[in-house]
Amino acid sequence: MKAVVQRVLNASVTVDGKLISSVDKGFLTLLGVAKGDTEEQLQKLINKIIALRVFPDENGKMNLSLKDVGGQHLIVSQFTLLGDASKGNRPSFINAEAPEIANALYEKALELSRAQGVPTHGGVFGGDMKVSLVNDGPVTLLLEV
Repeated sequence: MKAVVQRVLNASVTVDGKLISSVDKGFLTLLGVAKGDTEEQLQKLINKIIALRVFPDENGKMNLSLKDVGGQHLIVSQFTLLGDASKGNRPSFINAEAPEIANALYEKALELSRAQGVPTHGGVFGGDMKVSLVNDGPVTLLLEV
């Protein structure tokens, strides 16, 4: 399981020109589910994301978490994070989980984030989404579990 976590001033998802969801200050997480990933791994990943201390405190030091700053969380499923371009120029996605299983884990990610008291929104699983964001910092982290 891979996640790209970006600290944002705002982020949004549109599909066919229609706004699906948006957040203000917080995180945009792009989530890639690999074959064999488990709910236990997902729980660990979401806990890690919510606890990341990457927001500035009163001294400008990255020391506060998403909950500390009252931030919001936008989670977008992105199977292309599992792309392997080590052999040629066309990525292989054979390591990505089957859509039915990946969608269930994606929905669980939304639920787990909300259960921690963080306002959490999502995209459209499998949809042709347009994701916009203003990366704050920029702060971008790649997490794998």
